[in-house]
Amino acid sequence: MLKNNAKKAAITAASAASLGLLLLVLTVQLRRVQVDEVTRVEEPASAQGKTGFSAYFTKLTRGRREAVRPARSAGSAPPPPAEDITADDVFIAVKTTKKFHRSRLSLLLDTWISRNKQQTYIFTDGEDEELKKKMGSHAVNTNCSAAHSRQALSCKMAVEYDKFIESGKKWFCHVDDDNYVNVRTLVKQLSQYPHTQDMYIGKPSLDRPIEATERLGDNKMKPVNFWFATGGAGFCVSRGLALKMSPWASGGHFMNTAEKIRLPDDCTVGYIIESVLGVPLTRSNLFHSHLENLQLVSRSEIHKQITLSYGMFENKSNIINLKGAFSVEEDPSRFRSVHCLLYPDTPWCPPQVAY
Repeated sequence: MLKNNAKKAAITAASAASLGLLLLVLTVQLRRVQVDEVTRVEEPASAQGKTGFSAYFTKLTRGRREAVRPARSAGSAPPPPAEDITADDVFIAVKTTKKFHRSRLSLLLDTWISRNKQQTYIFTDGEDEELKKKMGSHAVNTNCSAAHSRQALSCKMAVEYDKFIESGKKWFCHVDDDNYVNVRTLVKQLSQYPHTQDMYIGKPSLDRPIEATERLGDNKMKPVNFWFATGGAGFCVSRGLALKMSPWASGGHFMNTAEKIRLPDDCTVGYIIESVLGVPLTRSNLFHSHLENLQLVSRSEIHKQITLSYGMFENKSNIINLKGAFSVEEDPSRFRSVHCLLYPDTPWCPPQVAY
């Protein structure tokens, strides 16, 4: 009797185990069929050659990537500006010398400065009554030397810096008298950064940091390397950063700092910002000097640039390649043609010019 009961129990257990195993196999097969069906319906042909599990894993991975990818439609607007500023928030300093008042400065006064007199300040080295009539107190005689030496250049930069601090404006931008400034694009660029942040924006003229020697006193010297934005293309400094420069730039300190490294004014600005304060240069390819090939700036991109220049490059005339309102003989710098492209409503621009 006991043997029979044990035998029955063993048979029952075996049957239950077999039934459980059968159910497990069926479940796995059903799941595999479901995955394959989902894969065949929803996956592209390239994924259908894979096994059901592989295709399913691929689908999950792709779904995860799509989930973390920021959603942005093709026609969505760019991010809003960090700060709502106008041209009145920008202090544009133009460095020049009296001997270039007619040949260079008059061109700027007729073009971009004519629309931005309240934002522009001329820093020169001699009195000019005609310039004062046009610019009023914005024509600043620095009483610096007219020589093109590092001391004379640093002297003018020192005055520029002090005048900017006095102005209370949010941005300090320096350009030379051979620069055309597209103020609309400049304001748009600067609005991407809060003026209270440490911002130093421009374009270097070198392909490596400049190497200099810092004089520490007691005949001690220290090598320093730093990037600087060339003044020939122009650069901008936020007010927040400019205030931090004060111990090395305000009053007569800028001249002393320049002598410590014995480099020109734009290099000294870079030294104070990058080497002393540790703020990196923010590079922008929208600034242009005569030290680069200006022929590479296309007509369709001119309205996007911040500064343009003219001069000589590799012993050839280096100007914007623009067939505009004036011939090269009439407009050798191309600044008048650029201005008529950007502001066709200017009274002296020829009407209906085909660019």
